[in-house]
Amino acid sequence: MMMKALKISGRRPLLATVAVLALGAAALLAQPLPAGAAETKHNHPVSASTAAALVDVVRDPADLPGPIAARGPQRVKVNLETTEVTGQLADGTNYRYWTFNSKVPGPLIRVRVGDTVEVSLKNADDSVMMHNVDFHAVTGPGGGAKATEAAPGESRGFEFKALSPGLYVYHCATPMVAQHIANGMYGMILVEPEGGLPKVDHEYYVMQGEIYTEQAFGTKGLAEESYDKLVSERPEYFVFNGTTDALKKNPLKAKVGETVRVFFGVGGPNYTSSFHVIGGIFDKVYPMASLTSSPLKDVQTITTPPGGASMVEFKVEVPGNYILVDHALSRVERGLAGILKVDGQENQAIFKDYNPQRSAQSTGGH
Repeated sequence: MMMKALKISGRRPLLATVAVLALGAAALLAQPLPAGAAETKHNHPVSASTAAALVDVVRDPADLPGPIAARGPQRVKVNLETTEVTGQLADGTNYRYWTFNSKVPGPLIRVRVGDTVEVSLKNADDSVMMHNVDFHAVTGPGGGAKATEAAPGESRGFEFKALSPGLYVYHCATPMVAQHIANGMYGMILVEPEGGLPKVDHEYYVMQGEIYTEQAFGTKGLAEESYDKLVSERPEYFVFNGTTDALKKNPLKAKVGETVRVFFGVGGPNYTSSFHVIGGIFDKVYPMASLTSSPLKDVQTITTPPGGASMVEFKVEVPGNYILVDHALSRVERGLAGILKVDGQENQAIFKDYNPQRSAQSTGGH
């Protein structure tokens, strides 16, 4: 199914540095989505019914269910559909994604400890590949993977009891598992503890992933997946929420004085993340998303492994655009950056720029 890696020259200039991104954030937010480039040959099997139009695969970070009200255990139904769609990976570059519910990541599923979760998975009629789902929140064989292994057009299901609070990754576990994950098949399930989580003003859903293409980073047209680069762990793209621009065109938002919670996970399949918000300090961190442990306080950067998650909370005190990164900062140059846009009054008791006009023109880094 895979083709030999192609050697393509002529890389476009790399993405702006973190500092330039910060200065240009307002312009990025105002840009319309670029039109899709013409598709070229593709090494994914593509069905005859594949539409020419691009699908918006980006999961908006604000697209998540709200907190669960005080209640006892219930039965919760979860419907997932595995789809194979073509979306825009970067400006002028498209990719054939494999997804849950046509977004990357898949939907954030929110239940409480003690709930019985009934999972129904349908593999879309026009899929080519087998797909399934493995929930890290499941206590049972394969996390449900065998129970949900579905051919194109087939539906499978199972149920499980949510025994342990936490924030857990789910992903497709059909062999080759790393291929299915790299193509976009991951998401998270939040199992709230009894009594729920502390109240905050904003909650956001962010996942990091890698994409392995035959073509060099930035090559225009339809990028083809690369088996060789995947097994050698040499991604061309690092992404938040599916694409290089997902959290620039769909920024996190807050106002001065508000509290922000980020449910952060790494689909991977291979790289550990050092998640960091430039100009911010996490007031509370729940490492490995252990929600029943006491949080760490006053933390600059968190480590989250592939197939793992973390939860962070912080208060924003000063207006401006804050850049979300993996502090393995070379990955910014391969697409991995987002924006938290904070509005409100200046607070010079906390931050005062002596030369604001010069700072607006500066290209100095973090």
